[in-house]
Amino acid sequence: METKNFSYSFESTKAPETIFTLLLDVKKWWSGFYEETIIGESKKPNDVFSFKAGGGMHYTVQKLVEVIPNKKIVWLVTESNLSFLKEVDEWDDTKICFDISQIGNKTKVTFTHDGLVPAFECYGACSSAWTNYMQQLENTLR
Repeated sequence: METKNFSYSFESTKAPETIFTLLLDVKKWWSGFYEETIIGESKKPNDVFSFKAGGGMHYTVQKLVEVIPNKKIVWLVTESNLSFLKEVDEWDDTKICFDISQIGNKTKVTFTHDGLVPAFECYGACSSAWTNYMQQLENTLR
């Protein structure tokens, strides 16, 4: 069974501080494709927000569990109801992570959905959706 987490990386000419600030505001990057609704806060440790998309087919609750300014952001999925799956709570206890690092005059951004692995029923559709969001984010940060 393959256990590699879904990951997506890109480089930007924007400063790590600029990228970090943008990423903490999930409404600015986790939207634009599936009629998303985001309620709550996502900027300080222990902040909680809910994410609903696809007419309610995707519902999750995330808690900000790790913040290293300008370097790392981790949200823990504390609740999930993905009604299009057999196991609707497949995302429970997975983590949505961003690592930010300076490489020369560029900033590398690595997104990882820790726990979203190919063995998951959602892997195909979810990794495709994440790729859409990350490509949009990459274009925003050019």
